Amino acid sequence: MDFNMIREGDRVLLGLSGGKDSLALLHILNHFQRHAPIHFEFAAMTVDPMAGDFDPSPMIPYLESLGVEYHYRREPIMDIAKKHMGKPSYCSFCSRIKRGIMYNTAREHGFNSIALAQHLDDLAESFMMSAFHGGQLKTMKAHYIIDEGDLRVIRPLVYARERQTRDFSMSAELPVIADSCPACFSMPTQRQHFKELLAAEERSNKTLFKSLLSTMRPLMSKGCPDTKIVSNLRNSTN
Repeated sequence: MDFNMIREGDRVLLGLSGGKDSLALLHILNHFQRHAPIHFEFAAMTVDPMAGDFDPSPMIPYLESLGVEYHYRREPIMDIAKKHMGKPSYCSFCSRIKRGIMYNTAREHGFNSIALAQHLDDLAESFMMSAFHGGQLKTMKAHYIIDEGDLRVIRPLVYARERQTRDFSMSAELPVIADSCPACFSMPTQRQHFKELLAAEERSNKTLFKSLLSTMRPLMSKGCPDTKIVSNLRNSTN
């Protein structure tokens, strides 16, 4: 509600990797669709990059069992990346290709909004990476309109901590697909470095992420369409 993410009549397409975060968001959207005071529709989509042993195909029968509309696309993203890139990490390239496939699928099937499952820890890590290596005060936005102007992107978990999605996935026995980005899990990354740095700092500063949320709030809400930002912090950051 703070960011006016889901509106009456929206058709939301969830990016489902099979990891704990996107599976948690799948069940959150499924719950709110039944109980929210507005009507909206949602479906899920997985882009299989055809990378190594990573196989998200078990999501197909799982989504069918939930009765959720599901779009599954297999694209040789890793092969394309290896052919056209010289860098050892393909994360940024893979992310852009997946995002483009999602946008096209949303347009083809009449969705007006894309839901992504990045949480507060992800935003904090992005903020640190931008400050340390990019010289910018920047992080992921909670809600924005893409450059083409026809789709909105929302991140409903921006107040949630990673430990919450992890605990929920375990308690609910969600069918998490291990190493949902195998090319990145196979090598150290800047993001992992900052994840460990923040975890070490939080051990001595229990309000670290509450402070970081206050710091990032103007950055994550900048340019958000019709937002209703409130000043108080959510209890979920404690």
